[in-house]
Amino acid sequence: IRPAITNKVMQRVKVNTDKLVAVVRAGAFEATEGITGTENIVKLTIPDADLKAVIKELVSDASGEIDLADADVVVSVGRGVKDQAGIDLVRELANDLKAGFGSSRAMVDAGFMSHSKQVGQTGKIVAPSLYMAIGISGAIQHLAGMTGSKVILAVNKDTEAPIFNVADYGIVGDLFEVVPILREEIKKIRG
Repeated sequence: IRPAITNKVMQRVKVNTDKLVAVVRAGAFEATEGITGTENIVKLTIPDADLKAVIKELVSDASGEIDLADADVVVSVGRGVKDQAGIDLVRELANDLKAGFGSSRAMVDAGFMSHSKQVGQTGKIVAPSLYMAIGISGAIQHLAGMTGSKVILAVNKDTEAPIFNVADYGIVGDLFEVVPILREEIKKIRG
């Protein structure tokens, strides 16, 4: 059984071959401690001519920011941040939390954010302990990349935003008013 159609349905798959490769999406489920098992590893050599893609170069993120895939907390921005000043405000919140900083596809398409920061069906799949969606409406493609998060907090001024349907906590309000309050509360807690 595997998820399909952006996790809307579960699809039963029958394998009719003696070889199977299973790929598990990062953060799809928690590892259970104490379970041991055996594996049968078969090394295959595939001729270069049969490969559809070839890795020419591996490039690391030199920004020094926390990798979204490794982050315990992820703060993401959407179209509601409006401009670079809004992005900078929310990035400060992410820095306060030592969080990964992501975005919706709309922000990538508008040229505000790099594709490496995109969360969603055509971006990265994340499953942090806390996911904060700031100014993100909640398009199904974005939800496909973050619904595995343990706790979801959404901030949006649109009471009908679909993000609230998956959020554990929602704040209806202008992010330019809400984010400074969140930052102050975090500073009080951390002393």
